[in-house]
Amino acid sequence: MVDPATGDVVGEAPDLGPDALDGVVARATEAWRGWRADSAARSAALLRAADAVEAAGDGLARLLTREQGKPLAESAAEVARTAARLRYFAGLAPRTRRVDDGRPVRSEVRWRALGPVAAIVPWNFPLQLAAAKFAPALAAGNTVVLKPSPYTPLATLELGRVLADVLPEGVLTVVTGREPLGARLAAHPGIRHVTFTGSVPTGRAVAAAAGPSLARITLELGGNDAAVLLDDIDVERIAERLFWAAFRNCGQVCMAVKRVYAPAGLHARVVDALAQYAKSVVVGPGLAPGTLIGPLNNGPQLARVESVTERALAEGARAAAGGHRLDGPGHFYAPTVLTDVPPGSAVVTEEQFGPVLPVLPYRSVDEAVEAANGTGFGLGGSVWGTDLDRAEEVADRLECGTVWINHHAELSLAQPFAGIKDSGVGVAGGPWGLYGNLRPFVVHRPGEGWA
Repeated sequence: MVDPATGDVVGEAPDLGPDALDGVVARATEAWRGWRADSAARSAALLRAADAVEAAGDGLARLLTREQGKPLAESAAEVARTAARLRYFAGLAPRTRRVDDGRPVRSEVRWRALGPVAAIVPWNFPLQLAAAKFAPALAAGNTVVLKPSPYTPLATLELGRVLADVLPEGVLTVVTGREPLGARLAAHPGIRHVTFTGSVPTGRAVAAAAGPSLARITLELGGNDAAVLLDDIDVERIAERLFWAAFRNCGQVCMAVKRVYAPAGLHARVVDALAQYAKSVVVGPGLAPGTLIGPLNNGPQLARVESVTERALAEGARAAAGGHRLDGPGHFYAPTVLTDVPPGSAVVTEEQFGPVLPVLPYRSVDEAVEAANGTGFGLGGSVWGTDLDRAEEVADRLECGTVWINHHAELSLAQPFAGIKDSGVGVAGGPWGLYGNLRPFVVHRPGEGWA
C-alpha cells in the first residue's frame, strides 16, 4: 500500500487464497452458534469494542490518513464515528411483537440472526463504512467477515486487531487480498447476508454472485446528488456550507453534492463564491498542519477525475477554479468549479467522485427538478432557500432516499439510509439497519381452552 500524498510505501497486507477463505467462513459459522445466544453479552462486548476503538484512536487515525489521504482531523472524526456506531448498536435489541387478529391464538413475532455476514467496504471511508455494516450485524447476533478495499486494508486490519481483544474469536474477521477475493466471498455458500458499498457495476456483480445461495443483499451504491438552489438564497451565507458539502474528503463521498443547479439570475454569483473557496483552501498531505483537502486516494481515481474534467472542458465548459492536476508527487487535483457545462456532459450525468463541481443555471424550478431527477442515481439531494416551506415542497419532488434543506450529507446514527433507482437495495442505519440483519420467526400458541 502506498501513501497517496507521497507515493511512499505504507505497508503490506496478506493476500488471502480461496482455501483460506473457506476456513474463515467455517470459523465464523462456528462462532455464530455462541454469539447469537446472549443479547446481553453481545451488548456488553460491543460497548467494550467502542471503548477499545477510542483508546486506539490516535494510531488508527494516523494510519488511516497515511493510506487513504484525508486530513488527520477527518480521520480522527471517522474513528470517533466508528466507536459511536458500536456504542449506538450496543443499545439496540429486536423487540418481540404480539399479533392479535381476533383468533384464540397467541402469535408472537420473534427475531433470529441470519448467520455469517460478508461486509465488503470501499476505500473512501474504510473504518466508518465497515462499522456501518458490522455494528448492526453483530448486534443482531450475526458474525462478520469483513473485506476492505485493496487500496485501504491497513487501518481496517489494525481495527480488526483492536477488536480481537474484546470480541470472541471468529465473530469478526478481516480478510484482505486482490480480486477475485470479494467475488468469492459474496458467492460463498456459507454467507447468509452480503452487504456492499461501492460502484453500481460492482454492486450488480455482487448481487449476481450472491444469487445462487439466495443470500440476502444490501447494496449502497453510487450517488450523483444534486443541490437545487432557490431564488431567495443568500449566496454568501450558504457558499461555505455548499462548498464543503461537495469537497469534503476531496469529493470522495457517495452522498456529496456533485451537481449544483442555480437560478440563472444568481448563477454567476454562485460560481464566483464557490470558486473563491476553491482557490483559497489549503490542499496538501493529510498529516501536514493546516491541510483541508488531501489527495485522491489512488491513481485510477485521479485518472477518472482528469478524464471527465478534460472532456467537459473540451465540450465548452470553463474552469472558474482548478481544472488541472497539481504538480509534485501524490494524487493531488486542484479543487475545481466548472461553469458553462453542457447538461449532457459526463461530469454532470455520471458520478465524478472527486474535487470537481459543475454549476448549472436553470430558468424555472420545474426545469431544475427535472434535471436533478434526470439520472439513474437516487441517493441524496438537497434544496437551499430562505423560505423553508417552499424549500420543503421542492425537496418532496426529488427522487432520492434522503433530502436535506440548507445542508447536505449529515446523517444521524438513528435514521435510515437508503438509495433508490441505481443507488442501492436495502436499508442501513438505525433500527432499520438492525432488522436488516434479522429474519422474523413466528410462534403460534393456543389460547385458553386449547390443548
